Amino acid sequence: MAAAAAAAAGQAYLHAVVNFLWQPDESSYQHVWPPMDFGWRIIAGSLIGFFGAAFGSVGGVGGGGIFVPMLTLIIGFDPKSSTAISKFMIMGAAGSTVYYNLKLRHPTLDMPIIDYDLALLFQPMLMLGISVGVAFNVLFADWMVTVLLIILFIVTSTKAFMKGVETWKKETILKKENSKQANVIGNEGADYRPLPGGPASAASKILIKETRKEEISAIENVCWKELGLLVFVWVAFLVLQIAKEYTVTCSNWYWILNLLQIPVSVSVTLYEAISLYKGKRVIASKGVDGADWKAFKLIMHCLVGVLAGMVGGLLGLGGGFILGPLFLELGIPPQVSSATATFAMTFSSSMSVIEYYLLKRFPVPYALYFVLVATAAAFIGQHAVRKLINILGRASLIIFILAFTIFVSAISLGGVGISNMIQKIHGSEYMGFDSLCLYEP
Repeated sequence: MAAAAAAAAGQAYLHAVVNFLWQPDESSYQHVWPPMDFGWRIIAGSLIGFFGAAFGSVGGVGGGGIFVPMLTLIIGFDPKSSTAISKFMIMGAAGSTVYYNLKLRHPTLDMPIIDYDLALLFQPMLMLGISVGVAFNVLFADWMVTVLLIILFIVTSTKAFMKGVETWKKETILKKENSKQANVIGNEGADYRPLPGGPASAASKILIKETRKEEISAIENVCWKELGLLVFVWVAFLVLQIAKEYTVTCSNWYWILNLLQIPVSVSVTLYEAISLYKGKRVIASKGVDGADWKAFKLIMHCLVGVLAGMVGGLLGLGGGFILGPLFLELGIPPQVSSATATFAMTFSSSMSVIEYYLLKRFPVPYALYFVLVATAAAFIGQHAVRKLINILGRASLIIFILAFTIFVSAISLGGVGISNMIQKIHGSEYMGFDSLCLYEP
């Protein structure tokens, strides 16, 4: 009897958990779109969005962790609509940053500041992850997103901060040594400067003579073959997304078109990965270490690219929140890490904006206004921080901005998510998964 009673109690508990997480006819999502009236909310939101885009573009993370709370708490959008508008703002900030970076060169090597091979390895996987993340944004309840976000951001911000401290120390040692050597060769009139404080380059501790141009025309600075492959992936995804709109949700053709994204993205990434593995191509921004790629390492990085895209699509963030710290761990200099992560985000964020638009997840006038704010802020932020780095000689500032942006995002987004969760618990609202097949824009 006791065993039967325990089994019955266990089944009842399991049924309660399943019922909490999944009720086919229930949905926890109701969009809230406030009217676009000029007032203190618009002013405050614009200021926060401006600084979020400025810091986010410099760190290579987009700023979505600041945009989403601003749109939710100040402007008054529901969390999922805020996610969609945030992606629009990230697209504008990323596009502005890429335009600024197109003419810039690598801080120490004779190559563009955007590493096109690195982007080609990660961007297709990022695009694939974005599509999965947008679908998860429909399926997942807000509290699930909040838990994932807090864990992820605390880990990545901590790692980025520690990398910034490490780079700062290396820069300090290098600056002292360069100062001593400059005193010795100062009479020759040569213009010397230390290598930037990237994880790999700062350790080399050598002086180089500045004979390169820091800027050249964008036409000369772009790697057109790699860019063409990246555009091909973007266009293929766009065609599939538009074609999907002419199918019935969850029909056979709906899933076929979704699954076709896999061979498109995997084929391009596989081409780059095999070329790196065989040594036909290199991640040049890493210097002498750019040709050392093992199969397991390549597979893991591709999986991280998918994860970055999933997080970006799910939370309305730029994949740079993961790619930025990852690139730094790979030994990519901060300037190149930020520029390349932002370059990859431009493709992925623009695709997610199209997907959200097709889902009718945001009001267009509001989105257009805030994307203009983000675009201007990103350009100004890039220019100001580049000047500051040239004056101080510390590229580690980019890493600290990255860590700070992620940490602030963890607090703001986590706080909003916890507050919404408490309100739903008090209101006894449904807090389980939503159905992708029953979703109506």
